[in-house]
Amino acid sequence: MKISFTKMSGAGNDFVVVDNRNGIITDPHQFTIAVCNRRLGIGADGVLLVETSNIADFTMRYYNADGTDAGMCGNGGRCIAKFAFDNGIVSKASFKFEALGYVYESSRINSTLYELKMKNPADYKPNQEIKLDKRTIKGNYLNTGTDHSVIFMEDNPEIGELDTADVFNLGRSIRYDKTYQPKGTNVNFVSKIDPNNVKIRTYERGVEDETLACGTGSVASALLSSTKFQMKSPVKVKVLSGAILEISFEKKADGSFSNVILKGPAENVFKGTINVKNSFDIAYE
Repeated sequence: MKISFTKMSGAGNDFVVVDNRNGIITDPHQFTIAVCNRRLGIGADGVLLVETSNIADFTMRYYNADGTDAGMCGNGGRCIAKFAFDNGIVSKASFKFEALGYVYESSRINSTLYELKMKNPADYKPNQEIKLDKRTIKGNYLNTGTDHSVIFMEDNPEIGELDTADVFNLGRSIRYDKTYQPKGTNVNFVSKIDPNNVKIRTYERGVEDETLACGTGSVASALLSSTKFQMKSPVKVKVLSGAILEISFEKKADGSFSNVILKGPAENVFKGTINVKNSFDIAYE
């Protein structure tokens, strides 16, 4: 059984994208583990599957590299939007797709630039104290389609500078801390650049490593930076890959957010064919 795929990048977040509207992938968990392996597979942060939907133009299903079901992925959402447009799954520049029962609106700006209207953020928990061994980290939780802890470097001088911070070990400790159990969380380390720009580094749950970018993490970081630093829309977020994601929003008098738009790159890396005999027996062509 041969399956065509496109390897894609959204600001450095990389994905294997497959049109699965015919249900050709029957075990997406094992399929994801196999193809995302960076030594023995294609290598990616996750897998994106295009599937049918009764309420939108298509459904996006996203799996982390470890095969677990993931929440919403902003960078993945832009990539799957480009994939759908490029492959004739949708024909208009603006369209809708379903993810986890929620309908997202996507717009094609040009061949490599897309934007998404995101779900309004929820469950804001500011000023958390995360106790790790002999030190306490100050964090803030926000759900922007999936779970995010935002750690401002300005609040945690003992971590040091963002560029040299031990994001892997510290992020992993926070991700598994009892504060965020049982699901865990993604962890974003954020530093202000100027009145409307921040930079971040992200440890991603499910990838279990630092990634080059995180779309929903950038949204959480931008919105909370707006609150902390009085930043106005749009806020630009520089991710580890060097790419810039732009987050625009409306901020209400009570401090809540609506009309959140994530804009950034979505690019093809390469295309290929996978010969799948079963979930564990995959050959690349």
